[in-house]
Amino acid sequence: MTLTPEQFNKLATRDDLEKIREEMATKKDINKILNAVDGLTKKVVDFQAELASNQAAHDRMNFEITDVKNRVEILEKK
Repeated sequence: MTLTPEQFNKLATRDDLEKIREEMATKKDINKILNAVDGLTKKVVDFQAELASNQAAHDRMNFEITDVKNRVEILEKK
């Protein structure tokens, strides 16, 4: 089977494979960094959910306190 010049130019040489191997080593380091960032991102997302939950609980307590104040005012007027 003969190769066309275009197909021949697409063949990888030993140097090409060595470059790819070096890049893969670098990519492994980048993957470690990205995994660490993913862990931090999850912690931030979890923290934001906790903040939203805390704010909802705080709002609910404020509503109940306001309701109790209104009831006390009504009772004091009587």
